[in-house]
Amino acid sequence: MTTLVLFKRMAFVAVGAVVALAGLGVANEYGFTPFQPPQTDRSQPAVLMSIQNLSRYEAAVANFEKVIDIQDEVARIPGIIPGRRTLFVAVGTVDAYVDLSGLAEKDMTLSEDGKSVTVRLPEPELEKPNIDHAKSHVVDTRTTFDKISDFIELPQEAKLYLRAEKDMAAAAEESELRKRATANTEAMLTATFDTLGIRATFID
Repeated sequence: MTTLVLFKRMAFVAVGAVVALAGLGVANEYGFTPFQPPQTDRSQPAVLMSIQNLSRYEAAVANFEKVIDIQDEVARIPGIIPGRRTLFVAVGTVDAYVDLSGLAEKDMTLSEDGKSVTVRLPEPELEKPNIDHAKSHVVDTRTTFDKISDFIELPQEAKLYLRAEKDMAAAAEESELRKRATANTEAMLTATFDTLGIRATFID
């Protein structure tokens, strides 16, 4: 094989590689990858299972941000060498509501002249914390000792969400969320009775 023929073959291979890479770049730009297997979506549409009537007043909502800071230690490595630190920032809300369906006749006493009413409201209840997945995220701060800490798995994301929900629920219980829900419900009912010409009084 002559040197000229060898150079021609090398040039042909080089040009072919350039064309292939260029085609791949164009394909990626338009969202198509020739090496990606085709995908078939056989998902079914959402099915409505039931609709429930609610008789509760959403009275207040608390917004929370929870930062979970976990340090994973490396087994059999001196404590002076840190492991991997995981920061999870969770953003969510807790709703407080009053179930007005719990009001019975004994809880509402109308005066003889029909111009005033005494109301005993049910205790406000708290919803399960609602974590905003779009705003919540994991931040992984790796150490310089990556080769050893690489085999250490981060805590499962589901466990982090459960931890955040538990902490938010506890914080909501300790806050004035229930008190605020009661005040807002009383204000709403007061305005409603006012339109009927009735003055409302609330008792514990």
